[in-house]
Amino acid sequence: MGSALFAYKEFRRQGFDIVSVFDVSADRVGQKWRDLTVRHIDELRAETERLSLEIGIIAVPARAAQGVADRLVAAGMRGVLNFAHRRIEIPPTVALRTVNLSIELEGLAFAIKALGPKAAGAARRARAGA
Repeated sequence: MGSALFAYKEFRRQGFDIVSVFDVSADRVGQKWRDLTVRHIDELRAETERLSLEIGIIAVPARAAQGVADRLVAAGMRGVLNFAHRRIEIPPTVALRTVNLSIELEGLAFAIKALGPKAAGAARRARAGA
């Protein structure tokens, strides 16, 4: 998930630059992602101070999400965007937004069902012809 978010070009178009990437996996730490080197999460606080980071993105397995959230808060993040499938607790002094991809997919499935069979079939034909 993290690499997909990093590659998402719309962030930059909207004025959001991903300037640092962190992980705990020995397989990822040290890798180059475009012009960035994946850093170990232990470097988070120093990098937050050095780069004046304000927003952290959580894209980890659910079991690790709260620990990452705690580290982001301790490092001084003012906002957290959570993609992990877990509710996390952070102080009210830090803004939190959670993206639940399951709910979004469920909403899309409901919208397709609401179109009815005729409209859904027309949409499939239009897409196939594009």
